[in-house]
Amino acid sequence: MDVKEKSPAPKRVKKPNILVRLAALAVTTVLILGALALVVYRDTLNLNTFKRWMTYRSLETSATGEAAPFPHAGGGKLSVAYLQDGVVTASAAGAHYYGLDGEQLAEEVISLDNPVLDASRTTAVVYDAGNQSLFVFRNSAESFRLTLEGSNDLLSARVSDGGWLAVTAQQSRHKGAVSVYDSRGQEVIGIGLTTAFTVDAAVSPDHKTVAIITMGQEGGSFFSRLLLFPVNQKEPSAQVDLGSLMVLDLDYEDGLIWVLGEDRLMMIHTEDMSVQTYSFSPSYLKGCSLGGDGFAFLLTGRYRSGGATQAIVISGADHSARSIDLSGQILDFAAGGEYCALLYGSRLVLYDQTLTQYARLDNPQAARKLDLAPNGSALLANDQQAWLYIPQQGT
Repeated sequence: MDVKEKSPAPKRVKKPNILVRLAALAVTTVLILGALALVVYRDTLNLNTFKRWMTYRSLETSATGEAAPFPHAGGGKLSVAYLQDGVVTASAAGAHYYGLDGEQLAEEVISLDNPVLDASRTTAVVYDAGNQSLFVFRNSAESFRLTLEGSNDLLSARVSDGGWLAVTAQQSRHKGAVSVYDSRGQEVIGIGLTTAFTVDAAVSPDHKTVAIITMGQEGGSFFSRLLLFPVNQKEPSAQVDLGSLMVLDLDYEDGLIWVLGEDRLMMIHTEDMSVQTYSFSPSYLKGCSLGGDGFAFLLTGRYRSGGATQAIVISGADHSARSIDLSGQILDFAAGGEYCALLYGSRLVLYDQTLTQYARLDNPQAARKLDLAPNGSALLANDQQAWLYIPQQGT
């Protein structure tokens, strides 16, 4: 006798929750409308405009483009930095890390005699120059801290976009030492020099090389040098004599190292170690930001005393210079991504690399501190509050 097996009943497919479907549809609609807006308004919008919209679409802004201010810890000697996921402040009252909405993410409440803040797009380091404490902030948390021992003192600390750190310190056994740490806080290499004083260092974007600035005397003459060390060996692979330059700042970009002195800016191309120099003479340096991508933003003045009378953009690619005349007191300045900005008491003015104005904010709520996001937005702060200014239009 044939036995017929009973077919199993078909499984009932569970339909997705209607609220989930509606939420997915809403997100898809928003993205489609955003893409359509880029097509329709491509003559007035660019990728950075879209990036600003995507990054800050959950932030409410006023008609001027300013987000709601949030309180910060304050303190003397205040400096601020914009990260891709938040804001870091450094002051005599310590180091503090906030989300873009003002939520406190991490803090170090400690007295800092000489607070210094260095930041990349993703990472910030706060340290007490001449002392021994250092704190690194990244990915919405404090990722690393360092306390030097004995008579060792911090001279400089610089971070890369990848979260690597170059620390320059004064050590009793050497005239200076540089330690390189990876993004996990593990030491990769330590380099100690005995023939010249080490004053600054920066890691290359690919984390394969560390650039070190040394200073010393030979035959009664003062000198500075740039040394390049692969991070897997303790002997330099290249050297550039900087003459009698007193080095004030240093930045390591892809294929290019910026070295700032009191009277000139030097550009060293790492492919062939060729050197280009831009002299400030007969003007005097009043300020410089090396935070932009592929350019330096300088402020110079006609006289040794007094404020800045000219803003200059130096291109690292073709070494060209563009400038505009200034009037009024500059409270702060910054460069980031493709942009630079000047903060006056009554206004904030943002420029592109050609020094063409692309946005302006009048009456910036008594802001005294400024930093720029790579997308062209500005971080503003006064003694008690910080907030974002998000240009609604522009390049």
